[in-house]
Amino acid sequence: MTRKEKEELVAKLSDAFSQANAVVICDFKGMTVPEIEAFRKIGYEAGLGTRVVKNTLAEIAFSNAGIEGLKLEETNMAVWGEDPIATAKAVANFAKANNKFVIKGGAIDKQAVDVAKIEEYSKLAGREELLGMLLSVWTAPLRNMVAGLDNLAKKKEEEAA
Repeated sequence: MTRKEKEELVAKLSDAFSQANAVVICDFKGMTVPEIEAFRKIGYEAGLGTRVVKNTLAEIAFSNAGIEGLKLEETNMAVWGEDPIATAKAVANFAKANNKFVIKGGAIDKQAVDVAKIEEYSKLAGREELLGMLLSVWTAPLRNMVAGLDNLAKKKEEEAA
């Protein structure tokens, strides 16, 4: 890579990391190319960015994005996204399915976090689940009223018969 290409990559990553609410660092050592591509496809479908990057370039990009405290060693893949829960879920689910894919740490809302915190986020209810719960709460009074009116109508029919 030329110096200009490295500078362009750092600029792109800095921009991506500064806009992301979650960045997860993963080790992919020992994975085959099809396995890595399978994860990239999952990430793409979830709206995540993924990139295998040299540690020094990633550290510069993290620093430019205001993310401090991430230690990068050996091989690393950066995975980032706007939704911390969706990002954590995608990474954790793939790590469970592929034992060569290891979560090393990351940053949520520009704060460095450890593997345990990322796994906690992966267990939280996602946006769609929360919207479903909210819809259920909002429609509960109407469902109860309809059930009450239905029971009242049945009672009146029995009394009339």
